Amino acid sequence: MKCEDLPERSMGKTKILLAEDDLTQASIMKDFLESNGHEVLLLAEGSSVMSVVKRDNPDVILLDRPSSDTDDTQVCRSLKRNRDTSGIPIIMLTNKSSPSDKIMGLTAGADDYIPKPYNHEELSALICARLRTKTEWDNLKQKTRRLEEMLSRVKTLAHVDPLTGLYNRRRFETVLASEFKRAMRYQFPLSCLMLDIDHFKKVNDKCGHIAGDHVLRDTVKIIQDNMRESDTVARWGGEEFAILSPNTSKEKALVVGERIRKAMSSYAFPSVGDIKITISIGIADVPHATISTIEQLIEAADAALYEAKKGGRNKVKVAS
Repeated sequence: MKCEDLPERSMGKTKILLAEDDLTQASIMKDFLESNGHEVLLLAEGSSVMSVVKRDNPDVILLDRPSSDTDDTQVCRSLKRNRDTSGIPIIMLTNKSSPSDKIMGLTAGADDYIPKPYNHEELSALICARLRTKTEWDNLKQKTRRLEEMLSRVKTLAHVDPLTGLYNRRRFETVLASEFKRAMRYQFPLSCLMLDIDHFKKVNDKCGHIAGDHVLRDTVKIIQDNMRESDTVARWGGEEFAILSPNTSKEKALVVGERIRKAMSSYAFPSVGDIKITISIGIADVPHATISTIEQLIEAADAALYEAKKGGRNKVKVAS
């Protein structure tokens, strides 16, 4: 019997793993199944069902359960506990026919249980029924994978700025909360740098927003090239960025800030021609006598940034 009502993917292309102890019976069954358009993987003597399943990914498993042991029930359990193989139908072929034996096989994870001697046509019909179930499982698995990928992208978008690829403000605040708590508990130094591109509005007005976007991306690269791997940088909003530097005093943060400032002022931004782009930076750190909260740390760095702007821009100021 051919499974004519299956989707095209399954018609004549299904793999059936046949684990039959009786070699004569196995040969007969293999010929019968192949005549019905199936590809048959005959389990070789000494081979492991699990290894063959992992290697060849069959669509159906015909599993002979010998009367001498219960090893195949363990195989069933292992296959059904594995996410990648749990949807593969298992049909047990056995010379045991008591209700307790059948219950044991089904409890172990077999989808069907057929006693010997069995009718080939009946078994073929059973295979077709299970292949339909397998096809539905494959479709569901594919949809689940797509949904997981979509959810992963949504989670990424929730904390990443789409233009620059940096963390957004929300994500930065989460990292800051964790690092600030650690710094205050163990009295480790922690510096926060607030950076703002000077006269950015003029860039957008004169060269357009697309050119402005290129300036933002180029600025991100300059910042990343001149900060430490352990630092966290985020787009704070508009043309403003924030850097969090764990285990870094304001003196060391000043060195980083100056390095970024000099790199910005010497860089020729290709999207704006001969317009000179500079950046102003404010720095604050803890432990500090007047800073005991995250808000106070950010306010202090912002105040230092304001002083840098007020002092003529293209400067780095440390909070007093």
